[in-house]
Amino acid sequence: MILDDEKELNNEQEEVNATEETAPETVEAAAEEAVEVVAEAEETVEAAAEEAVETVEEVAAAPASAPVEATPVAEEEEEEVELPVFDAVVAGGAHDDFDWKIDKRGTITYSEAERAQMLKDYDATLSNVVENEIITGRVSAISGGDVVLDINYKSDGLISLNEFRDMPGIAQGDQVEVYVESQEDSQGQLGLSRRKAKILRAWESIVDSFKNGTIIRGTVISKTKGGLIVDCNGLETFLPGSQIDIKPVVDYDQYVGKVMEFKVVKVNEQIKNAVVSHKALIESDLAEQREQILGSLEKGQVLEGIVKNITDFGAFLDLGGVDGLLYITDISWGRIGHPGEVLSLNQRINVVVLDFDENKKRISLGLKQLTPHPWDVLAAEISEGSSVKGKVVNIEDYGAFVEIQPGVEGLIHVSEISWGNQSVHAKEFFKMGQEVEARVVTIDRADRKMSLSIKQLTADPWSNIEERFPIGSRFNGTVKNITNYGVFVELAEGVGGMVHISDLSWTKRYAHPSEFAKAGSELEVVVLDIDKEKRQISLGHKQIQENPWDAFEAIFPVGSYHQATVIKRDDKGATFQLPHGLEAFGPAKHIRKDDGSNAEAGEALTVKVIEFNKDDRRILVSHTRYLEDLKNKAEAVVKAERAKEDGESQAAIADVQKKVEKETLGDLAALAALKDQLEK
Repeated sequence: MILDDEKELNNEQEEVNATEETAPETVEAAAEEAVEVVAEAEETVEAAAEEAVETVEEVAAAPASAPVEATPVAEEEEEEVELPVFDAVVAGGAHDDFDWKIDKRGTITYSEAERAQMLKDYDATLSNVVENEIITGRVSAISGGDVVLDINYKSDGLISLNEFRDMPGIAQGDQVEVYVESQEDSQGQLGLSRRKAKILRAWESIVDSFKNGTIIRGTVISKTKGGLIVDCNGLETFLPGSQIDIKPVVDYDQYVGKVMEFKVVKVNEQIKNAVVSHKALIESDLAEQREQILGSLEKGQVLEGIVKNITDFGAFLDLGGVDGLLYITDISWGRIGHPGEVLSLNQRINVVVLDFDENKKRISLGLKQLTPHPWDVLAAEISEGSSVKGKVVNIEDYGAFVEIQPGVEGLIHVSEISWGNQSVHAKEFFKMGQEVEARVVTIDRADRKMSLSIKQLTADPWSNIEERFPIGSRFNGTVKNITNYGVFVELAEGVGGMVHISDLSWTKRYAHPSEFAKAGSELEVVVLDIDKEKRQISLGHKQIQENPWDAFEAIFPVGSYHQATVIKRDDKGATFQLPHGLEAFGPAKHIRKDDGSNAEAGEALTVKVIEFNKDDRRILVSHTRYLEDLKNKAEAVVKAERAKEDGESQAAIADVQKKVEKETLGDLAALAALKDQLEK
């Protein structure tokens, strides 16, 4: 109808007026289009002129709310805009207040004020579209890969169908949210974006989740270094590997393609990026379960748990939302080296609650407490005097602990290892895991203690020690140990004695017994003394020979001269080697030679015995005294010669000669006696 055409023309003219200042090109194009519309409408106007006149007359004859006066319009003074007659105006009288008229062609003419009011009324029927905002539109059509959206604006918007891939079933009439990019682009079309609307809504939901802790859903689309990429309503976020689950995750590929729920834990407003966490949801759920479990916990309560982690000191169990710690000492009544010997990951076991702290949320669990204590069910046959077998589970300096059965242990003290009095080192005698047999010495079931003995499995060799090893008897023994003060010799199993360092040799002094004997070597000894109560035997090695110091007293009397060799020299003096293996000591002031220097190691000198102690087996010698004696003798000879020259009596000369000969002959006589004794 003509009114429809006029309405369309009126719309085109309104767009031209609205954009005239900002887009001249658009105005011109709209004007041309309006002219074409008017031309097309002219044909219809003539045909409908008569009908319009009749209609106008009827309207004019109808009562009006206000008188309408026709205002003559001069064509040469005011440019007329011909618009189609609106059916609504003619039929309903919506514009009865307007001063309008119809020319001979049936064209209704309005004044500028009337046209402005009509445009204002028309704009009120349209939505107020603001750029960079999200609005809701209705799908009016889908055509040619595009979706036509009616947003109740003066023109519809077109969006590519590709932006609706998340809505495969989209149809005419569906309501969708879109983002207004521009009210008019360079082509005069409304610019809308479904993708930007989704991203903006997704970011709003992400910010809301970060601020208020709300839950969002997303799809894991790929794996990346250190985590996963999650699509949350079109916006990609990062899910760190540590935030996937409360348990460590090794295989990230199993999560790709899954739809999961998340909480946002970090946002970056500048680059519109976010970090999400699935672990936070699990922890929040577990926190609720934890509160429920802790509220119902009681000591002695038996729970089922899953082994989630094993450490050196115990195992952590998941009790259904709350973790408990099972210490290694509460796993078994017996000793175990590592919890992994008994438990395995993901194993389901029953445990008993030993203790819990609601404030610290710590739960101590026990496994062995579900079974009776082994001491409470220990067989009655295990008593004092009975023999038992077990495994060495711990070794200390004072002994070894032997496990008779899991949870029941006994101590073998070092004093119960051997009958011998020699000190035994437990760490040298025992090995971890070694199977041993022992006899029960004491047992206390109340205190759960037991002492064991290995040596009591055999008879006490010291019960008849005097008959087996009488004093003065000789035996060949084995050197077992060497100390600073002597050598320990084993005479028989469990029986041994010590040879003091002073009883190793009659003639030689040793700085340490290791200079005389080595561990494991054979040594002939003589039993010197027995202390049965203290289980001690004194042995001697030098006693296998007679004491030569009685003879040495005659061979090395004080004042005798002997050839000796310096074998050792220090600041205090020198040690000399005398004949027959004896050693003597010369103090520093007694080893000066005739040139004033001291004797050095390796030199052979004549020395004079200045002290002989048979009891302490000590001989002191002096080279200086020997030189002094030679000087005195020389002076005596010179004196005798002078006396002879001076005519002294022959008797005086004879006395001097006898004295000299007596000392020399005395030395020869002593040497001869020593020679005879050694030959015997």
